[in-house]
Amino acid sequence: MPDHAIPDRPLGSVDRTPAAVGEARHVVIVGAGFGGLACAQALAGSEVRVTVVDRRNHHLFQSLLYQVATAALSPADIASPVRSILSRAANIDVVMGEVRAIDHAGHRVLLADGGHIPYDTLVLATGSVYNYFGHDEWARHAPGLKSIRDARRLRARLLRSFEEAESCAVCGRRSALLTTVIVGGGPTGVEMAGAVAELARFTLRRDFRRIDSHEARIILVEAGPRLLAAFSPESSDYAANSLHRLGVEVRLGAKVTDVSEGAVTIDGAQVEAATLIWAAGIRALEPASLGFEVDGAGRIEVAGDLSVPGLADVFALGDAASFRQDDGPLPALAQVARQQGTHLGQALLAGTTRPFRYVSRGDTAVIGRHAAVFETGRWRLRGRFAWLLWALVHIYLLMGFDRRLQVGLKWLWRYATFERGARLIDEEEPATRSGPGHSIRDGEHPRRRLGTARERMDGD
Repeated sequence: MPDHAIPDRPLGSVDRTPAAVGEARHVVIVGAGFGGLACAQALAGSEVRVTVVDRRNHHLFQSLLYQVATAALSPADIASPVRSILSRAANIDVVMGEVRAIDHAGHRVLLADGGHIPYDTLVLATGSVYNYFGHDEWARHAPGLKSIRDARRLRARLLRSFEEAESCAVCGRRSALLTTVIVGGGPTGVEMAGAVAELARFTLRRDFRRIDSHEARIILVEAGPRLLAAFSPESSDYAANSLHRLGVEVRLGAKVTDVSEGAVTIDGAQVEAATLIWAAGIRALEPASLGFEVDGAGRIEVAGDLSVPGLADVFALGDAASFRQDDGPLPALAQVARQQGTHLGQALLAGTTRPFRYVSRGDTAVIGRHAAVFETGRWRLRGRFAWLLWALVHIYLLMGFDRRLQVGLKWLWRYATFERGARLIDEEEPATRSGPGHSIRDGEHPRRRLGTARERMDGD
C-alpha cells in the first residue's frame, strides 16, 4: 500500500502517545463514534494498551442532531466527553488531534500538529460526511447534519427565517423565508421534514402575531420512487402519508440539478427557500485521504473479520468500512458500527480473528407525533407503538444514564406541551472559511449571512 498520504513536510519525532506502552500490545483507534468507542470499551480493563484519537473531544449521537437543529434538544443532551466515557479504563488513553496520514511501514499514525502515535494494531472508525455527488460546492448553501456546529447554525437559520418573516411585508420574500427544502428521502430526511413541520405548525404558531405558521412550506425531495428505500413499500407509503398530513410536500422521482444561495433547482424549476438541508447520502470521511483503496462511497473494502486486505494488523469498521453480508453492503447505522466495534475488540482481546456477522435489532424512523415505522425480521410496526419503540431505542443508544434521563424527560415534556425549549438564535459571525474540501475536512460548511452562528461550548 503506497504511503502517498504522508505530508511532504518535516514531522519531527514527537511521540504523542500519552503514556509509555512498554511491552503491552498497543491498539490505536482512530475515531470516537459508536464503532470506535465500542471497540475501546471491549478492551477496557485489559492488559492491552489502547489510544483513542479523535479531532473532537466528544462523542456525538448524530442520529439526533436534527432534534438540536429543530430546537427539541440541546447539544449537551446528545454529546458526551470521550474522556468521561472512558475515564474508568486505566489502560485507555485519549488524544485530541487530527490524523493526516498513516505510515504503514513505520506503524505510525501521523498527526496534523507534527506528532505521531506508534501502533501495533490500527482500527479505523472515522465516520462519514454527506455525499454531494460531485457538487461539493453545494455544501455551503445546503449543509448536512454531521456536527454540533451544523445543527446550531441550521437551528439559527430556521428560527431567524421566522423572525424575519414576522416583519417582512414583501410577499415573495416572505414566502421564501417560510420555505424549507430538504434533499433526500432516507431516515434523516424524513425525520427532519417531520420535525420542521411540527416546529412550524405547533410550536411557533403561539409565538408569532403577524404570520400564520401554516404559511410555512416544507418540501422533501427524493430522487427515487419512494421514501425510506431500505424499508418495506408499506412503510414508505405510511411515511409519505404521515408527512402529507403534516403539510409536507413530498416530491418523488425529483432531481436536484443546482443549489445556490437561497434557491434550489428541482427538475428545472427554481424554488426560493431560506433554509436548504442536504440529507441525500453519505460517504466515508477519511480513508481515501489517508491513502487507502476505497469504493465509490469512499469506504475501505474489508474482509470477513474486518481486516484490511494486504495490510497486517489494520482494521476498519462502521461507516469507514464496506462490509458485505448476504450479497449486499451493510447500512451505515449506529447499531452496525457498535456491533462491529464490540466484535473486533473482543477478537483483539482474545488474540484471534473470527468472521463478523451482523444481527439487526430493527430499523426505525420517526415521522412525527405518534407516527413512526419499526421493522425487524417479519415484524413491521407503524404508528404509536413504533413511535414508542423508536424513542426507547434512541434513549438506549445515548451515552450515560444522565443523558438518557434528561432526553426522556424532555421528550415527555414536549409531548405534553408541544414546547421546544432550545429556541435560541446565536450571534452572527461571518463565514471565514470557504471551499468544499475545507468544509468537509473540518465538518463545517460556510453559510450565508442568514442564520450563521458563533460556536459556544455550552448547553444551549
